[in-house]
Amino acid sequence: MKPELVAELARKVLEQGLSPEDAMTQGLAAGMRRMGEKFTAKQCFVPEVLLASKAMYAGFDILKEHVTGPGRTRGRVILGVVQGDIHDIGKNIVKVMVQAAGFEVIDLGRNVPLPEFARAVESDLSDRSDGSDRSLVLGMSSLMTTTMPRMGKVIDLLDKAGLRKQVKVIVGGAPVTTGFAQGIGADGFAPDAHSAVLEIERLAGQGSR
Repeated sequence: MKPELVAELARKVLEQGLSPEDAMTQGLAAGMRRMGEKFTAKQCFVPEVLLASKAMYAGFDILKEHVTGPGRTRGRVILGVVQGDIHDIGKNIVKVMVQAAGFEVIDLGRNVPLPEFARAVESDLSDRSDGSDRSLVLGMSSLMTTTMPRMGKVIDLLDKAGLRKQVKVIVGGAPVTTGFAQGIGADGFAPDAHSAVLEIERLAGQGSR
């Protein structure tokens, strides 16, 4: 939770010729993972997590320019809060932790129109001119029971567009359950940010459906 100190340490990593990738995974990601665990256990709260994320970005922004070449990302993750819901603190925390874990993140924001999720997936899949076979995960969240069903509608849109088999879908949010996730045909469910990172890592490791 000390942005200036983290930035100083990130610069020292580069000055000493250490691996920026290791610094991200063993330093920044490990720190955010620990914050996620503490947050889940109610040992810290949203303000502390946001301050920790500010510190993480302070180091991340310095180190990311020195990561070797394209294609080193572990995959791409599209995140968004479904239409009708403006609660995005949880999504923002997941974003930070997923980036720290080595994934590229496309953040669609909050109150995202349902077709926009499908368009983002289609755009990513069509942008493979480099022959990349990187994993693609779509993460959706809802903090309100009234907007939860819209996550299922996005999956239906992906099916109709012929995109479903090429993307893994994970859902989350306070009212979301494992049963609900299975019922709408999602590939994964996470009750909190820490679990979301672990589940995204699992889904990304599976490749295409």
